Amino acid sequence: MDMMEKLEILTESAKYDVACTSSGSKRSGQPGSLGNAVSFGICHSFAADGRCISLLKVLMTNGCIYDCAYCINRKSNPVRRAAFTPQEIADITMQFYRRNYIEGLFLSSGIMRSPDYTTEQLIAALELLRNEYKFRGYIHVKAIPGADDALLSRLGMLADRMSVNIELPSQESLQRLAPDKSKQSILQPMNLIKNKITENSTELVKYRHAPRFAPAGQSTQMIIGATPDTDYQILNLTEGLYKKYKLKRIFYSAYTPVVEDSLLPSLDTKPPLLREHRLYQADWLLRFYGFEAKELLDEAAPNFNPLLDPKCSWAINHREQFPVEVNRAPYEMLLRVPGIGVRSAQRIIKARRAGTLDFHALKKLGVVLKRAQFFITCKGRPLEGLKVGEHTLLRSLMSGQELAKFQQPEIEQLSFFDDSYLAALPEAGRAASFSYGG
Repeated sequence: MDMMEKLEILTESAKYDVACTSSGSKRSGQPGSLGNAVSFGICHSFAADGRCISLLKVLMTNGCIYDCAYCINRKSNPVRRAAFTPQEIADITMQFYRRNYIEGLFLSSGIMRSPDYTTEQLIAALELLRNEYKFRGYIHVKAIPGADDALLSRLGMLADRMSVNIELPSQESLQRLAPDKSKQSILQPMNLIKNKITENSTELVKYRHAPRFAPAGQSTQMIIGATPDTDYQILNLTEGLYKKYKLKRIFYSAYTPVVEDSLLPSLDTKPPLLREHRLYQADWLLRFYGFEAKELLDEAAPNFNPLLDPKCSWAINHREQFPVEVNRAPYEMLLRVPGIGVRSAQRIIKARRAGTLDFHALKKLGVVLKRAQFFITCKGRPLEGLKVGEHTLLRSLMSGQELAKFQQPEIEQLSFFDDSYLAALPEAGRAASFSYGG
């Protein structure tokens, strides 16, 4: 099997890891134009300064000794198998880099022989890149659950970021779909990486030129929709992982049926993309907006509203906390207003030091008044002429895409909505009106 065949198989097998998104396009360079693209495993990540970085996203092998039901590379699935040697990984990375296809490498692997052997192969590839080829570009590598701590420590000294995919949200789901894995085997390397990063940061304070361990931190991925776990369970796990293991990011992957199995959704099941989107929105609220998982969901309402984003849904269910006076409200409360983000809240805090803000000024500061107008006052007054009813409020909080699903046919011009959509909303969202209170 030649290198291009291997590359095609192993980049295709790597696309289900959503830590980066594959470009999927192929475009050759032309005279008078700039740049080119290749379809083989080019994905994108983002630097701290906002730059988009192109990465070669590839598996060292798609052969695996495990038989995880949800995985296209499981040992019982009859797919074409291939494997790169460490030398081939290093060579192809450098070839792509010199041709300006990529700026870095995203390397994972199926489990060859054992977790230790697989980790040794990953280390060998990265050592060639770092030591022989003097490659200083970005490298993201997957830590293999069950590998020896000493091997994982060596791997972390060669990579910029490490990740251990938790895959399924509960031990019960792991036992059901991935009997070769356990919660402990996944969390142990996570804890090791966290401790190594902490130790390394202390060493860097004492010794300026100390080698760095995974300076870009660690991340993980969860598969959504392959098991009956609720959004409430997933979000509580997310919050715990951020707090205990100091993860940089948690990625959510809507399950795409790729193998037939009685324990999994049928092959004609559509990926739960909207649910994945809601989890990303909630994840953002946990990381940057000061929310806790228990505020967004509970056992009585364990899943997110498909029609409203988590922040809007929370605001509708906590009307007693509104309206907020933008000229006096603390930063933490401004962040909870739909239509006010982190940047616009910071701008409000800064601008009101120089004078009193009105609705016109808020719009200039980046506030989305279409949403925020129902939850704020300026100088003690709501927006002039604001009329708030059930349809007005909900229609304003729903996105254009969600709104289009519930618009009536063109001949029925007296109503934008069919009342049947209200059944999908929480009880608080079906209230007759929104009151500003005294």
